[in-house]
Amino acid sequence: MLRSTEDGDRYELLSPTALPKAGGFLWNQKMMIQITCRGYATAQFMQPEPSKYAHAPNLEAKTFMQPEQNYYAHHPGRFVYVKDEETGQLFSAPYEPVRAPLDSFVFSVGKSDVGWTIEHLGIRVELTLVIPTHDVVELWSVKVTNLTARPRRVSVYPYFPFGYMSWMNQEAEWRPDLGGIVSNSITPYQKAIDYFKNKFLKDKSYFLCETPPTSWEAMQQAFEGEGGLHAPASLQQPELGRSDARYETPVAVVQYRAELKTDEQREYRFIFGPAYDDAEIRTVRDKYLSKEGFAQTASEYAAYITKGRGCLQIETPDKHVDNFVNNWLPRQCYYHGDVNRLTTDPQTRNYLQDNMGMSYIKPEVARKAFLIAVSQQEKNGAMPDGILLTEGAELKYINQIPHTDHCIWLPVTLEAYLSETGDYALLKEEVKGMHGDTYTVFERFSRAMDWLLSARDERGLSYIAQGDWCDPLNMVGYKGKGVSGWQTVATAFALKLWADVCEHEGKPDLAAQYRAGAKIVNDAANEHLWDGDWFARGITDDNVTFGIKKDTEGRIWLNPQTWSILSGAASTEQIAKMLPEVDSQMSTPYGTVMFAPPYSGMREDVGRVTQKYPGSAENGSVYNHAAVFYVHSLYSIGETDRAYDVLRKMIPGPSEEDYVQRGQLPIYIPNYYRGAYHQYPRTAGRSSQLFNTGTVSWVYRSFIEGLCGLRGDAEGLRFEPQLPSFWDAIKVTRLFRGATFVINIRRSADVTGVVVEYGGKTLPEARFTNIQPGKTYELSVSIPK
Repeated sequence: MLRSTEDGDRYELLSPTALPKAGGFLWNQKMMIQITCRGYATAQFMQPEPSKYAHAPNLEAKTFMQPEQNYYAHHPGRFVYVKDEETGQLFSAPYEPVRAPLDSFVFSVGKSDVGWTIEHLGIRVELTLVIPTHDVVELWSVKVTNLTARPRRVSVYPYFPFGYMSWMNQEAEWRPDLGGIVSNSITPYQKAIDYFKNKFLKDKSYFLCETPPTSWEAMQQAFEGEGGLHAPASLQQPELGRSDARYETPVAVVQYRAELKTDEQREYRFIFGPAYDDAEIRTVRDKYLSKEGFAQTASEYAAYITKGRGCLQIETPDKHVDNFVNNWLPRQCYYHGDVNRLTTDPQTRNYLQDNMGMSYIKPEVARKAFLIAVSQQEKNGAMPDGILLTEGAELKYINQIPHTDHCIWLPVTLEAYLSETGDYALLKEEVKGMHGDTYTVFERFSRAMDWLLSARDERGLSYIAQGDWCDPLNMVGYKGKGVSGWQTVATAFALKLWADVCEHEGKPDLAAQYRAGAKIVNDAANEHLWDGDWFARGITDDNVTFGIKKDTEGRIWLNPQTWSILSGAASTEQIAKMLPEVDSQMSTPYGTVMFAPPYSGMREDVGRVTQKYPGSAENGSVYNHAAVFYVHSLYSIGETDRAYDVLRKMIPGPSEEDYVQRGQLPIYIPNYYRGAYHQYPRTAGRSSQLFNTGTVSWVYRSFIEGLCGLRGDAEGLRFEPQLPSFWDAIKVTRLFRGATFVINIRRSADVTGVVVEYGGKTLPEARFTNIQPGKTYELSVSIPK
């Protein structure tokens, strides 16, 4: 059903029905496309706000990508119909819309392209999608081969719907001067000022053909007729109707008649995308629409993706994990840091954590992100809800809702950057803020920590406003009194991390001040939030503590336990009580849930998290971002087997049963898998199919610094491997500060601690210093059995 190529660069799905929503994604800094094995696609591009060039068949609201997206016949997609001209039999590639049972099906997802090979009625159809490194355009090749021992007459019909583009103005027609079908529309607006904003939007979409077709169709209804998409009426005719669309739903369909000898193949090339005017369309055609243009684009895009290959290669007893960590995990991290989720105002916490992953891939990008983020600090030291990335960008949607956690992520993500780079010079950079003030990075971080200390109530607990890390906890503190248990202990952790930086920077008094602050915050958490076996999630505006034993729903939450371990609020004795409760109440075959049990209805003093479907999204799912925080905390206390168990469950497979239940290829980690394992076991484990998630930077960090134990400090690289107890050895290749480390890690009965050997000599400590960029170091590391 599912296989990877030997080098791990591709995954191949052999059924269009086993994992019907499974797909892959490609991106550059201007566009993204996610496409399923069956041909449905969701694409967007930036101008500078996210826009679409292929729309649904009805009026669409502007929304984020939807979890567990349901697809339907007219959902935007990229399809090719094939008709046997002798028998009239019809099928479609990749699978939709005809859904004919295929003789052979391969959906092949690579790191820099997506392809299909299908066979039916003695005809092979090969589809390949690539995109360029900078422009917004899809490059499609379609190869059709006769597999039979007799000549064949077929018609090939690429079908690319434009959808319902605008209620104000939409049309499409065949343009012989451009060699394709071009649709025009006007983005709807009401306010006069919006006319000027919209004036230069790319409201054209085009589908251009390298080879002139036999016929074409530009009107959706004329194409379908009474047959619908499964059997379009126009395909019953010798040729398409050559209609235009005049304030009718536009479409791009073209026909190629082919007479194929045995083993003969025809290849067709097409480009699909948005444009501002005809001149842009001509430029794109000249640049890309040729055999040479396709080949060059594929080569350049592959090189672009290779830049995100990361800093870690592992060989472990679990080859499925090796494949994911070596090939796919750094790719997903790279996507996040490269394009910031294709938004102009990423949430501050997302921006910082996504760029934390770039510390391991392109540290210069992470460095720049810190400077951009702190330049937008508020006058009082608080961080804004979102970071504006383009001129004219505005805080939108969730960023208009006040959250209180954003300062926490500064030292939390900086720790990873400094460990990886040793770039303490960053702290001395002067940054002029958007309010006209100028402070060094160090001073701005200190001001953020001071704000965290000030944003607490009389008990010393951190206010939540209308959300902390968990956005839909929006009614705990909307009256101004509610507090967050997670934010309280997370504040203490942030203060501790920052105190360590202060110490390094020769400011012991400041370090002592922040450590004292962390202790006060931790003490407050223990006094007001400890419930006997775990920490509460918070206290509402009306002074009701929740996330405690007496709650029948939302009884125990993962984040307060995780961050109490990191902050030091939880003692050894408390941890010994917490971990078994997490195991018994929150662990499932698909990971550790965010809280349990899920809510079954609205709780007005908690918020809209309780209105989400039980087990979906933040309402008690296996929310992988929370789960990987837990992994990070477990590695911090040497809970190696627990940490690896949670980490491994984030990756689909390796059993066929697990792949089917999750419904996703193991090429990315989604933001959640369904929870409610005990309530709704039929749907538990189902993937959201959303690859936008702050999880992945932490997962990469957990493999590098946790499992492999290869973490930097100011002077060098430390070795503290934490292999699961059932592994005896691993091999690691680690890129670090310009050097390459090839490390064999093995258990030994002869050691009681970590022992590192280099050049036949044992190092005095488990640490390597005086690293020379460009050199390769081969080391042996022994760890106790």
